[in-house]
Amino acid sequence: MNLTISGHHLEVTPALRGYVTTKLDRITRHFDQVVDVKVLLTVDNMKEKERRQRAECNVHVKGRDLFAESSHADLYAAVDELTDKLDRQVGRYKTRTQDHHHAAVKRQTAE
Repeated sequence: MNLTISGHHLEVTPALRGYVTTKLDRITRHFDQVVDVKVLLTVDNMKEKERRQRAECNVHVKGRDLFAESSHADLYAAVDELTDKLDRQVGRYKTRTQDHHHAAVKRQTAE
């Protein structure tokens, strides 16, 4: 898995990089066909303080691209919310792509 973490209007510290990496390991633990992950951490200069820190992520899995973004007052909380969203998306994608080889239920006709 290729992981790219970049910052826009902020410096990505080793602590922040480690935090994002450990959080994104949860996604690869659930689904092993992740090819590429790009994370962009941004500090916006907005009036609303509670939505200033933003984290967005593009995940390229086999056959599809998944995208999620999150805004929060704290960047670590934004990363937490982002990984929760991505985890749900990857779980949904995984269940859709699995082969479901079960027999069809036979209907009983009432006569």
